[in-house]
Amino acid sequence: MTTQKHGIFCGIVPPHVLDRLAQSEDPRHHEPARRTLEHDGSLRTRRRITAARTTVGSPAGALSDKPQRTIFDAGHVETLPGTKVHSEADKPSKDATVNRAHAGLGATFDLYLKVYGRHSIDGAGLPLNATVHYGQSYDNAFWDGEQMVFGDGDGDLFLDFTLPVDVIGHELTHGVTQHTANLEYYGQSGALNESISDVFGSLIKQYALGQTTDQADWLIGAGLLGPDVTGQALRSMKAPGTAYDDDKLGKDPQPATMDQFVRTNRDNGGVHINSGIPNHAFYLLATALGGHAWERAGNIWYATLTGGQLSSDADFAAFARLTAATAKTLYGEGDAVQAVLKAWSQVGVPAS
Repeated sequence: MTTQKHGIFCGIVPPHVLDRLAQSEDPRHHEPARRTLEHDGSLRTRRRITAARTTVGSPAGALSDKPQRTIFDAGHVETLPGTKVHSEADKPSKDATVNRAHAGLGATFDLYLKVYGRHSIDGAGLPLNATVHYGQSYDNAFWDGEQMVFGDGDGDLFLDFTLPVDVIGHELTHGVTQHTANLEYYGQSGALNESISDVFGSLIKQYALGQTTDQADWLIGAGLLGPDVTGQALRSMKAPGTAYDDDKLGKDPQPATMDQFVRTNRDNGGVHINSGIPNHAFYLLATALGGHAWERAGNIWYATLTGGQLSSDADFAAFARLTAATAKTLYGEGDAVQAVLKAWSQVGVPAS
């Protein structure tokens, strides 16, 4: 068995938000943002933009249908993994952050196993480890290729990063992508990488809550922003560009269609910005099909991601064409294929 760390670094809070906060005159805002940017930048310099595919051999014997979760406490320093504070068989902790991390890892494991038949992140029963209370007022959460890491936030603009289960699902899904299509973290393939994490982060939340497409809020990171921030979440799949409009965070820059595609050299070619386009395509597909989004719509996206046909440098159009082909394979010529084609057409991406 050979294991290599994920070659990218992705935190749930986009760099453009932290960049803006770092320029604030208020030390309550610029100090945590600058520390977070310095930390995140140091991790990026130690990794390649393109991830090395991780190959994990299947363990001997049958795979367990139960997660193996371990939570560590960093004690507000930036050393991993920290002190072990909670194991799978332990009773709930007195620390609510530990309990939320444990539950979020479990919610992610449940969706992938019970809906898609995938045993953990790597498909081979990978234990799920997480570190909480990382750093001083650290304004981010990330998957480092082996485990989850959660900051406590600054308590003002960002709250505890274990609060939204879709944040946990988003970051762990970077691990699923790492072990499957291995999408390069730059340009449109990088935006697809981000979007796939948003899609399954949202599906994990919807599955945990038993929500149908019309009941879901389609927000990423709802509950993460502080009470004085003018905004609902970090991103909106239903209406990209509307998640927040705040004098401190700025305005959500995500486009919903190719007409507003953002060309930039920052953030690896705008991976956190242009992900709004495939995000919106998935929302349009899921709501057109109705019911539970993790079923037909989610199955099309999952089968496309894991089917072996998606190249690591795929652009939006290549992904769109594959989703249409996958829909036909799974459901035949019918409403699913037509809904896929229409959803991509509505965001300006050719799918046929």
